[in-house]
Amino acid sequence: MAATDLEKASTERAVATSVDPAEVPSAAWGWSGESPKTFRIAGWFVVIALLAMTIGNHQGHVEDIFLVGMAGLLALILVADVFTRRIPK
Repeated sequence: MAATDLEKASTERAVATSVDPAEVPSAAWGWSGESPKTFRIAGWFVVIALLAMTIGNHQGHVEDIFLVGMAGLLALILVADVFTRRIPK
């Protein structure tokens, strides 16, 4: 019968400083990581684009509600991201 003891989980996070190009082919081009600054800039661009779509020749305002709501939700997520990144771990 297998043992029922469990190993203690480690609370340390592993951070890879170098990536083997054999495992990740795009590492040779420098594409082996996330770019949070670029994602945040793109997020704010999308918020502005959604709000710009409210200007138009449509007569109903149902789509305006959805556009403003989605822009507000995305802006809230981006602002929350700013505050959660400032909290020291």
